[in-house]
Amino acid sequence: MLLGEEDMPRRPTKRKHQKSSKAMPITFSSFARSVARMSTNRNLKQPSSSKNSASSLNESTKQVAKEKIIRVESSSEDEDEGNIQADFAFFDPKADDFQGVKMLLQTYLDDLEWDLSGLVDLVLGQTTVGTVVKIEDEEDNGLFSVVTALNLARYKDHKCVNEIKGFLLKACQDKDVTCKMRLLIEEQAHNVGLLVSQRVLNLPPQLLPPLYDALFDEVSWATEDEPTEELRKSFRFKFYLLATRIYKHKNADRQKGASTSSNEEPIIYIKSEDEIFHKLSAWSFSFSLRTNHVSPHELKDYKLIGLAMAVEADKVPTFRRELHSLINDS
Repeated sequence: MLLGEEDMPRRPTKRKHQKSSKAMPITFSSFARSVARMSTNRNLKQPSSSKNSASSLNESTKQVAKEKIIRVESSSEDEDEGNIQADFAFFDPKADDFQGVKMLLQTYLDDLEWDLSGLVDLVLGQTTVGTVVKIEDEEDNGLFSVVTALNLARYKDHKCVNEIKGFLLKACQDKDVTCKMRLLIEEQAHNVGLLVSQRVLNLPPQLLPPLYDALFDEVSWATEDEPTEELRKSFRFKFYLLATRIYKHKNADRQKGASTSSNEEPIIYIKSEDEIFHKLSAWSFSFSLRTNHVSPHELKDYKLIGLAMAVEADKVPTFRRELHSLINDS
């Protein structure tokens, strides 16, 4: 069912209904894609409900609705289970999502004991910009993804934000990058959005383009629609700061004469969009993690590490185009 004009947001986003024969992470390389497929087949969560049709949403208090419901059909290796069909829906974050968001972000700062609950409160408190993904009408209210952008200056007095900045400054071993990052998160903090994005491993890739479209559209709308000039300015980002995780081959830093085999990539991006962000970043650095992590056999030659990067806001249109192209061409 299509929305009538009176139900549409002021700047409507295109409503999407998509069906996929198999849900798996998308990556650029064939080797990385095969590894992601193996991991997905082991960990695929099967939704407990399926729908015959997608329904309309109108959740936004400012009529900027999360209007996307995406139908995904995923197959399982177990012949008895067959195909699973589910409708994924986008929602504004709310208080009931606290535990779900906290679970998704529990390893955001490695194994550091920090004010994670404080970060979750910021995510849930900022409904103007931010999205959570659930299965439509699912009784357990489980979360599959969360994405938002938090202004570093606006939340500079919050313990969790200061802990995130301190963690990244301590993790960076490159003096030149450290200077650039310190300038960004201190003197230029009013122009920086902390882009927080986490999801379950097997989130269907079809959701990624509309999910990020929703984020960046909301940022744009907020620069005009927020009730005060101070709030409007807080979303006029010039940079996005991201912290994520990747798998890096144990031989990736060796000289070319001792490079990895032709079938192995030096880096495997757990989240496919991170490869695009990394390519477009103004600067980046990787860092070791202390978390005890058991990697699958396919990744025995890889190490899980952290990756931080800064992406200029004017690169967002390029990111969106490349993400759409990546998913559509896969």
